[in-house]
Amino acid sequence: MLEALVCPVTRGALVYDAGRQELVSRNAALAFPIRNGVPVMLVNEARPLD
Repeated sequence: MLEALVCPVTRGALVYDAGRQELVSRNAALAFPIRNGVPVMLVNEARPLD
């Protein structure tokens, strides 16, 4: 299913981070949380990457 999801900002690929339960968009420098098995693809819910 990860292949079907894209970053809502850049429309680019996402990388799954199992340890943090996030989908990471390196191009947008954002990490989108996965809560209860559901990706939350809202920009205002994303964590900025350092």
